[in-house]
Amino acid sequence: MIKTMPCLLEKPEEVSKDHYLIKIDIGQSISQPGQFANIRIGEIPLLRRPFSIYDHNSNIIKIIFKVIGKGTGILKDFNPGNIDVIAPLGSGFSICENKKVLLAGGGVGNAPLYYLAKNLKTKGNSIHYIYAAKAKEFIYNKNEYRSVSDVFHIATDDGSEGFKGIAADAVREILRENNFDMVYTCGPSIMMKSIAGLFSNSGTPIEVSVENYFGCGVGLCFGCTIETTAGFKRACMDGPVFDGRIIKWDALG
Repeated sequence: MIKTMPCLLEKPEEVSKDHYLIKIDIGQSISQPGQFANIRIGEIPLLRRPFSIYDHNSNIIKIIFKVIGKGTGILKDFNPGNIDVIAPLGSGFSICENKKVLLAGGGVGNAPLYYLAKNLKTKGNSIHYIYAAKAKEFIYNKNEYRSVSDVFHIATDDGSEGFKGIAADAVREILRENNFDMVYTCGPSIMMKSIAGLFSNSGTPIEVSVENYFGCGVGLCFGCTIETTAGFKRACMDGPVFDGRIIKWDALG
């Protein structure tokens, strides 16, 4: 982990409707897929905002974020130069080898799964990827996702591209003809709960990346605590990646 004054290399680039890509030189080359960066956007609010790492090459991390409020609205207008970041933070995904794996992302939750898929690909895994979004205009960098997948599916709520339906429906369809050794997912809690439920009786391991709001990002404020069968866990330190089978989904909300 570092805390320094990294550099935003370029102005944020719009990659799909309301979604932006930023590149930050953090001065180090090591991170895990599933880890995140905590960015201080302004003096008010004082707490930082967490963003999943989309990719990491050399000392440069890429982040894709969705504009959903004041903070991200400010971030999309940042100019190149010094940016106050702590990264990488948290515990990431496990990397299996020579397995048949399923990755399912929803909306901006697809972001950390690209970095994961790249790493899984180097370990001889067969990757089936489901990219879910509300509609075609919200899909970003689909050719990059396709390039790291053996089988690539798009699902949109309105059917404007690919399978018509939500992520869990697309997973259910794929399971008609496939079994998997490992499952990874990131997206809205209701999506991950539904997908985890599909594997609850199969014994298939599933890892989920939760989207709790992380205040401090280093486990001090306890603002991101979630309830699991093993007790309360801090999403910013014990996660954001967890075994999907231990989360008490109804308590997560």
